[in-house]
Amino acid sequence: MDWRQLWQISSTPDNIPIVGMIPLLIFYCYLGWKQAKANDDLIAELDANPAMAKTRYRKTWPFEPDWQKEVHVWPFLLRVEFLAAVIVTIILMIWSITLNAPLEEPSNPNLTMNPAKAPWYFLGLQEMLVYFDPWIAGVVMPTLIIIGLMVIPYIDTNPLGNGYYTWKQRKFAIGTFLFGFIILWVAMIIIGTFIRGPGWQWFWPGQTWDHNRLIYEVNRDLPDILGITSNLVKAIFGAIVVGGYYLIGGFVVHALFRRYNPKDYQRMSLLQYSIMMFFLLTMVALPAKMLLRLVFNIKYVWITPWFNV
Repeated sequence: MDWRQLWQISSTPDNIPIVGMIPLLIFYCYLGWKQAKANDDLIAELDANPAMAKTRYRKTWPFEPDWQKEVHVWPFLLRVEFLAAVIVTIILMIWSITLNAPLEEPSNPNLTMNPAKAPWYFLGLQEMLVYFDPWIAGVVMPTLIIIGLMVIPYIDTNPLGNGYYTWKQRKFAIGTFLFGFIILWVAMIIIGTFIRGPGWQWFWPGQTWDHNRLIYEVNRDLPDILGITSNLVKAIFGAIVVGGYYLIGGFVVHALFRRYNPKDYQRMSLLQYSIMMFFLLTMVALPAKMLLRLVFNIKYVWITPWFNV
C-alpha cells in the first residue's frame, strides 16, 4: 500500500472516525498512564513515610482547603455539560458540511461488492466472521462481550483504585481491559479498515491493493491434517482439543494469577474465580484462533453438525 492509496483509504468519509480515533486513543492512554504514575509515586512515598501519610491525600490532585466542600449540579456540572454540547454540535455541523455522506450509487443485484465492508464500528465483528461460524461470531461472541462487561462489578474484589488512577494497585484489571479493548476490538477495526482489501484478502502494509489478486491457499481443518475422516471422531477430537485448551490454559493462568495477584486470589470466591477464568481464556482464544488461521491455514478445530470452532 503506497502513500497515495493510504490517503485514499484514510480520507474516505466512512474511515475518518477511525483515523480520528487512533490519536485520541493514544492521547487518553498517555494521560491516564501519566496520572496513574503520579499517583503510584505518591503512594510509594507515603508508604515509606508514615508521618507524611497521616497528613497527605493519597492522590496527586486533592481538594484544596479553600474549595467548596459541596459541588452542586448547578452551575458547575450543567455549565460544563452545556459547553461540551455546544462544542460537539459545532464539530458535527462542520463535519456534515465538509464531508459527504458515505453513500454510493443505487444498489444493483448484478454488480455487488465482494464483500461489502461493514461500517467501521462493525468491522471487528466482520473480521471475526473469518475465523468462526457466522452465528458464533455474530451472536455468541457479542453476547459474551455484553455478559462479560456486566459481571465485572461482581467479580472485581480489589477495593483499591476507586476514585483515582493507579497502575500498581490494579495491574490485572487494567491489563485485561487494555487487552480486550485495544487488542481484541480496536486492532480488529484497524485490520478491517487498512489490512483487509478487495475480496477481504489480507494485504500487509506496503502491498498494493490488487483487485485481480489470486491467493492459492488451502484452509484445512485440524482433524483433516491429522487424517481423521469420521464425523463422530472429528467432533470428539475437537471437544478434547477445546477442553484441553481450557484445562491447560486454566492451570497456567491459575499459576500466574496466584503468584502475581495473591491478594485478589484470596478475596475471590470459587464462583467469581471460575467466571473470571472462563472469560479470560475465551478472550485469549480469539487471537489464538487468528494465529492458527493466518499462520498455519487451519480453519476449524472443532467440527460438529451444529457449529464449528
